[in-house]
Amino acid sequence: MRHFFICIVSLALMSSGHSLAIENCDSSVWGDDDEIGNANLISPKSILNASRLIKTGKAYSLGLVVDANTPAYPPRGLSLQIVQPGQQFGRREITGGTYNDDIFQGWLGIGSQIDGLGHVGDERGIFYNCTPGKDFADIKGLTKFGVEKIPPIVARGIVLDMAKYFGVSHMKLGQSFTVQDLQAVETSQGTIIQEGDVVLFHTGWTDAHFKNDPSVWGSGSPGIDVNIARHLAARKVIAVGADTFSVEAVPAAAGGPSFPAHGVLLQESGIYILEAMNTGPLVRDGALEFLFVLGQAKIRGAVQMIINPVAIL
Repeated sequence: MRHFFICIVSLALMSSGHSLAIENCDSSVWGDDDEIGNANLISPKSILNASRLIKTGKAYSLGLVVDANTPAYPPRGLSLQIVQPGQQFGRREITGGTYNDDIFQGWLGIGSQIDGLGHVGDERGIFYNCTPGKDFADIKGLTKFGVEKIPPIVARGIVLDMAKYFGVSHMKLGQSFTVQDLQAVETSQGTIIQEGDVVLFHTGWTDAHFKNDPSVWGSGSPGIDVNIARHLAARKVIAVGADTFSVEAVPAAAGGPSFPAHGVLLQESGIYILEAMNTGPLVRDGALEFLFVLGQAKIRGAVQMIINPVAIL
């Protein structure tokens, strides 16, 4: 009887703790069942407005070329194999020609990528929209927040040239900046952040290191901090990206969490993260405001996805 009582009390405490964890979480403004966060800001009207930014028709690829040697957050990597299945020694003839197929083995969060809303939770295991990780993270794929849920992201895009602001070709490892710095760049460029924007930061890190010294590129990065993340969340942007593998400054501030801005953007705010964006060509051409277009591969239940967004000027 005593053992039964202890079990009941334990279950009650566990239930109470679970409820308390949910109670201390703010549900999404888009509703308790929402799975796409600030992508809800995309509408036919917003897309038509953003399309008016096209002046020259020039398109920029924002994705980096990745391969087995691309630095990635450990232990991520990839392997590509090209095969001609069934054709060995003429075993099977293909009428009128030959063909190649490819086999991909690797992580979907490598190189230029989008982080979905199921990527980062808090220390309690609570993810976007107050959802416990145990409720949707299955070994066979996420049952909520999979990247297949993300609608086409077509929006006004801006790139903020932080390297130019600091008067350098590239910012330093672990260097961040203040909200005041961000606002100064907005004003000087004439690219004020608006609700529903995709905001990219140019630090010069990829231009400096991605090809010339990839080990340095993957060792850390300059980028945003948690204060910038909260500021962008208050501005109600759709996605935040940068020309680094992490978007935020790495190493992070001593004594704090490793990727605090990820939690603010993904878990708290429903804002997507765009890592390793090729912003160099944009700033060199002065293409600081553009139509941003992204349609990621829809692999059901995936957490992240390798991407190649397009900026159209």
